[in-house]
Order: sequence, then C-alpha cells, then structure tokens
Amino acid sequence: MWQNPDQGSTNQQTVTNHSESVKESLQDKEKPNEKDSNQSETNTTNSKSDEEPDKKSNSLSDLKVHYIDVEQADATLFQYKSNGEQYTILFDTGDWQGNEVANYLSAQGVSAIDVLIVSHADADHSGQLAEVMNTFDVGEVWMSGNESSSQTFQQGMKAVLASDAGYDEPRTGDTFEIGTMDITVLHPGSISGNTNEESISAKFTYGDVSFLFTGDAGRDSEMEMLNSGNNVNADIVQLGHHGSNTSSNPAFIDAVSPEVAIYSAGADNQYGHPHAEVVSLIQNAGIKLFGTDVHGTIVVTTDGNDYSIQTKDDGTISPSSSSSSDNSSSNDKNESTENKASTGDCININKASSEKLQEIIHIGPARSEDLIKLRPYQSVSDLTDVSGIGPSRISDIKSQGLACTGG
Repeated sequence: MWQNPDQGSTNQQTVTNHSESVKESLQDKEKPNEKDSNQSETNTTNSKSDEEPDKKSNSLSDLKVHYIDVEQADATLFQYKSNGEQYTILFDTGDWQGNEVANYLSAQGVSAIDVLIVSHADADHSGQLAEVMNTFDVGEVWMSGNESSSQTFQQGMKAVLASDAGYDEPRTGDTFEIGTMDITVLHPGSISGNTNEESISAKFTYGDVSFLFTGDAGRDSEMEMLNSGNNVNADIVQLGHHGSNTSSNPAFIDAVSPEVAIYSAGADNQYGHPHAEVVSLIQNAGIKLFGTDVHGTIVVTTDGNDYSIQTKDDGTISPSSSSSSDNSSSNDKNESTENKASTGDCININKASSEKLQEIIHIGPARSEDLIKLRPYQSVSDLTDVSGIGPSRISDIKSQGLACTGG
C-alpha cells in the first residue's frame, strides 16, 4: 500500500469517484461467461459463446484499443460507449521522459478517464502518471500496491492523492463490470515488493473478444496465473515485459491461445526487445505478431464479434533482428536525463544496462537492479537513494570517475 511520505500516514487514500454511474458499475460481479478455449484462430474473427442477454456482441458499439507507440514503455487506451455513455480506460502511462500519452489521449478527444490502471511502479509504466492525472478527470486509479522511491513514482502518487480519484489495489480473481466491458484480474494475489513479478495482470472481455495484459510479469508469475483457475484464454495478448524472454512462457502462451500478439518496445533498444526466441515462439505457433517498434501505434477495433487491426506503419518482424539474451532490468527503458548523452568511459546511471553499471565501484548485480528501479537521478550524489550506498561510497564512486548523469 502506498503511503504519502509527506503526510506520514499509514492509511490508504480513499476519495470519491467522479462518475456515479461508473462508481456503481465498479463492483465485484459474477465472472463473465468465457469463450471455448478451442476457438478457431483467424486474424479477424473468433467463435461465439453463450452470453448473458445484456452482453450480446451484436448490441455493442465499437471498442477501440490503442497500443500507443511510447517507445521502450507501455500505454494502452480503451474507448467505447455503453448505453450512450462514453467510457475510457488507460492501462499504463508510458515513460517518464515523454508526454506522448496525454497528447495522444487529447488527440482522441479524451477529457476524462474512468479507470487508470498502472501495472507496476517502474518508470516505463508509471512515467507519465502525474501528467495524466493533472490533465484529465480520473475516476479510479488501480495499482498493485508496490512502491518505488523514484521521483517519477512519488510525483505520480502525489498527483493521485491531490485528485478526486478513487484508489484500489485489485487482486487475483477480482472481477469488474465497467459498462459493457468485463475485467478479470489475474495477478497479483498478494505483494511482497517484487514490482515486475507482481504487475497487475488483467483480461478485458468485450462481447466475444478478449484482450490480455500482464505488465512486466515474468514466467513464474505467468504460471501462477495459469494455475489460479482463472481462464487466461484471450484473442489478443500483449507480450509481457516488452517481448523479453523473461516472459512468454511457452505453456502460458499455449494456454492463452491468442490469434494476435502485440508488444511495445523502442526501435533498436539496447535490450534487444523483442527477443528472438519470443518472436520465433509466437510466429511458429501461427500467431500474428505486431510491435510498436516496427508498426508504430496499433489500433484494434471490435464490435465484440469481429475485429480489425490498423497500424501507423507497415513492417515485418524478424527473429534475426532481435537479441537472444536479456541483461535488462525491471525498468527496461533507455533512460537519459535532459543533458546530452555522455561519451568516453563515463557510465550514464540513467541509461546504462545492469551489466554496464556493475563497472562502477560498489555496484554489484543486486544493487544495479535497485539503482535502475529508482531512476531518474539528477546527479551522482542521488545514488544515496540506493540501499547500501552512503556518503563514503558516494565519495569512492565520484573518485573513480566513471558514473555520470550525462555529459
């Protein structure tokens, strides 16, 4: 549970939802009927299942799901109408350096967000939370409850507390009906501070068409979802962790049985996302693959029965263009400060990989992971935020002369 360090309070912030109709619908409900997992696989249609009378797909307005190109980060926008009322859901808020998310939402005519879901605290998923909160009226904010001491996360949470938004920490098995959208939370069941593995993971069902999101949850977490008894089968899956080989367990992908897989990654990113073995796994299974690094923003439109996919750019994804190793951290963003990138032997602590950071004195594997989670840093002196690094070690680091925040 997040606590405001300025208030010193141990109580979760609870405020009133801006929309009474949405507030009434944000209640646990019986799980929606699920599709037969043996449905046929095509790129535009899926087989129908028995549904509740008010959930028949032939009565639904179009849903648009925008996988926004935010480079090495994540942000997905859902837009649809139910009983004449507009609904908007945002899953993740992009990277801390940019402002693409608010700009994109404004361009789509968004003025209010009914539910804003932040899968986890890393700066490539919660990066523009503060700007989004300050730009739009937000009804509910859902987070895992895991925290980060990074400036990005703290600023985002202060914006949440300063708003009139409600706050929730959903758990495995929670189900919600938001207009004509059903959401089943698949993960986490509880939290222990492992931000990636405990990413909020959820299945969005609209008529007969379903979408699955897992944040940066890894293979072990995917297997927990698979073994939880919840139906993970979905038509369209966003590949976990930007297409990293730390996610996309073959057994999980087989159980999801998607027709389409989409990943969000930056072009030529330093982590090699998506990894070659993940691309091969998806393509060898006959699953259509799209990525924001190749296709730009990807928009799926569905009436709850059929769906179509539009991309900003044309392109082909090849396994040969991806790396097969993963030295990336929980915050897989090629982060930099406002300063220019450094040259020579200087190691930019805002953008270097875990392996590169370990060339800095007193920085080992575990500490490098902590360092990356706490990005961004304004100066090398800010490394005191990392557990185990005090003034004496900061002095050693500065004397070594390798660490920098930009040249």
